[in-house]
Amino acid sequence: MEGLAPIDGWAVLAIMAKSADYAAALLAMGGPLFMLAFRAAPVDVLRLARKITFVAVLVGIAVLALRFGIRAARISGMGLDGATDAMMLGFVWDSPLGTVAKWRGVGAFLVLAIFIEGIVCIGIALVGALLMAVSYTFIGHSLADPRWILASLLTVHLLVAAFWIAALIPLYRVAEHKDASTLLHRFGKIASATVTVLVLVGMTFAWLMVGSITALFTTAYGWVLLTKVAFVTGLMGLAAHNKWRLVPALEKGGTSSATHLKRSILIEIVAVALILIATAGLTSVTTPPINL
Repeated sequence: MEGLAPIDGWAVLAIMAKSADYAAALLAMGGPLFMLAFRAAPVDVLRLARKITFVAVLVGIAVLALRFGIRAARISGMGLDGATDAMMLGFVWDSPLGTVAKWRGVGAFLVLAIFIEGIVCIGIALVGALLMAVSYTFIGHSLADPRWILASLLTVHLLVAAFWIAALIPLYRVAEHKDASTLLHRFGKIASATVTVLVLVGMTFAWLMVGSITALFTTAYGWVLLTKVAFVTGLMGLAAHNKWRLVPALEKGGTSSATHLKRSILIEIVAVALILIATAGLTSVTTPPINL
């Protein structure tokens, strides 16, 4: 299929590592956004959000280091020997991935400021989240033209997605609280606005990459993109079901409402994982039609 790179074991490993990288980075970026939006959340929920952010930062650093080895193995053609070769790793460090690592490292350090109480520290953490999002504009398909438009769209897309994804596990915990409906209603209001931005920005970015309806069905990039859109559509459907059916039922005190809501959130988490895998495949083994 046009625009599809050869897929071997290292390519599959690259996709899985990139998926984990996306997950860790989005959780780390979303931590400060969640803390800002839900400063009045129960103490145990805020504590959980901080723990997730900390773990995400550590995992993100480890996975990024793994990606260096995988990239060195792929470009050298030397397999495992290339993954540990100092010269090849040096080449990778001097590549755009090295630039990403520098921005990500600074951003991740600033994100950890959420462990210090106060709005100023949340502000510092938000700057860190922004730097982490911007780091993705130095690599991948956003390097195409129009460069600054694509970079801006990608940054906004990542930050909005980060807020949504980072909120899922804390909201799962919130469902166990007696006053859960108040916080969940607030999330629903914020999500209603952010999902519009997420969809519009994502569609604009995708259109700039694809360029035509025909390319959606004749290129590998188009088919993987359609797969991602299918998963995103399912996720939006689950979110709407939560907002309009499950949260109101929880507010009325339904005995099984919390269980149903938690199950739905778990399904959302699975959907997010599939979306991240599709995104990793999109940026690892396919070429946008505009670059063919």
